[in-house]
Amino acid sequence: MSEVNNNATTIILFGATGDLARRKLYPALYSLYKKQNNFAVIGVARRDYDHDVFRQNVLESLQNHSNPGDDVEDFIERFYYYSLDVKETKAYGGLKELADKLDQQYDLQGNRIFYLSLAPDFFAPVTLNLKDAGLTTNTGWKRLVIEKPFGRDLQSATELNDTIHQVFDESEIYRIDHYLGKEMVQNIQVIRFANPIFEGIWNNRYISNIQITSSETLGVGERASYYDHTGALMDMIQNHMLQMVALTAMEPPSRFVTEDIRDEKVKVLRSIRPLTDATVANSVVRGQYTRGTMPNGDVVKGYREEENVNEQSMTDTFVAARLFIDNFRWAGVPFYIRTGKRMTAKSTEIVVQFKDAPKRPYFNNFNDLQPNLLVIHVQPDEGLSLKLNAKKFSTGGGSIPITMNFSNTNQDDGASAYERLIQDCIHGDSTNFTRWDEVALSWQFVDSIAKAWKERNIPLDRYEAGTMGPASSHELLAKDGHHWWPLTKTTEK
Repeated sequence: MSEVNNNATTIILFGATGDLARRKLYPALYSLYKKQNNFAVIGVARRDYDHDVFRQNVLESLQNHSNPGDDVEDFIERFYYYSLDVKETKAYGGLKELADKLDQQYDLQGNRIFYLSLAPDFFAPVTLNLKDAGLTTNTGWKRLVIEKPFGRDLQSATELNDTIHQVFDESEIYRIDHYLGKEMVQNIQVIRFANPIFEGIWNNRYISNIQITSSETLGVGERASYYDHTGALMDMIQNHMLQMVALTAMEPPSRFVTEDIRDEKVKVLRSIRPLTDATVANSVVRGQYTRGTMPNGDVVKGYREEENVNEQSMTDTFVAARLFIDNFRWAGVPFYIRTGKRMTAKSTEIVVQFKDAPKRPYFNNFNDLQPNLLVIHVQPDEGLSLKLNAKKFSTGGGSIPITMNFSNTNQDDGASAYERLIQDCIHGDSTNFTRWDEVALSWQFVDSIAKAWKERNIPLDRYEAGTMGPASSHELLAKDGHHWWPLTKTTEK
């Protein structure tokens, strides 16, 4: 069988009329189609659509995110719709018939991707119904793609994992985290391991601290009913933030193959110093935004004023934490992470702060020395900044900070991240998806924080919309003699 045919597949997309599908998945699939990927898509949802209505929705999603070419009509003709209540087991029989028909029509070799863009409560029943209907006894390979969150805590995640393993092997499960598809996140390993100038000093002898920020300007919007039961801790820390910590701190793998890379990430997660009920209060800040003014001048509601939010809600919309990784490389180096909504800017970046130069008489004339910083800009602009000290360009003394910037103009709007990850799934490459032990260790860490918040009644700090979080977040770093570095862009000097 040729490689091309072996990568052909039917993509059965549950949640095909949802927001994620329209904004991210359909533009990503169109990009893959233009790269000669052979697939057909069955959109599954409850709405009473036919093929033509569904195809029109797909076409409209492309108009908003790309400039469709002459091949767009051929592309949307590969989309089919099947109306289904996912809890109705008998209804899956018709879905199997349609999938079998498309296998033959497009020569898809019996390969199938089941993409669950659904509410988490449906992951387990849909998986079991796929098996009962015979959809997973196909003649080719099968793969299951699951959006976050994978469970609500370690116990529910374990139960979900056990259920899914009744149908799919671990090697067939692709737990998607779109941050792992972003260009600069995937670049972390290359920046580190392909550049001895960095890898040689990537340790506690030369690094003072590492700061990872993922901030949003948006509020909860239409996600309020979901978000009010999760919050920033479960929505961002458990997956995106801890994954970036693991990639930043991991050891060089013995081989750059999927399982070796994942093994090194797991070692990092195992080495994160556990937080107890007593230490959470000193290491973790939780906040919630109040009414405030955004940088563009808009006055926005506080979280408790948002539609579908309990007016007494204690849900965290901001979390900052100080982590320590207790291994030889990172002993004593604090990792600071923060994420929140309604903050000053939309930005995701990793700041590596190197230790100060030794205090010597020679430097007395250079009283403005700043720490060296390596900044990895993940979004919205992609690139690198290296901040150094140089002598002032004058006859006098003193120093000035200078910045060396690299900017990737092909900015990642999210769709390209999904494009990379879906293509990886088609090719059977699970490197940039999370393995079960990664998920379990992340939940174990997050559960310890949630438990302390609940049992110790740790206060919820408030911060005005349009700021960078509560004052306690800044105090968290000040206790160690550090501060949050301002968010920057690669185009700034």
